[in-house]
Amino acid sequence: MACPICDAETEKAYRPFCSRRCADIDLARWFNGRYAVPSRDPEDIEAAIDAVEAAGKEPPNHTEGSSGRP
Repeated sequence: MACPICDAETEKAYRPFCSRRCADIDLARWFNGRYAVPSRDPEDIEAAIDAVEAAGKEPPNHTEGSSGRP
């Protein structure tokens, strides 16, 4: 069985991963929203629409004319 993160052979202690590092990478992906379980609950859909609309109304997070250099 191959690790879903790096394709290395899995280790019994960390299965389905090859190491704690790959297991932690996978967990971080769940925490930061890269992975998600789809929902058809109307309340979830409404909340997602509200979040997208609210994000579109936020001001940009940058300063005009800034080069980004010190």
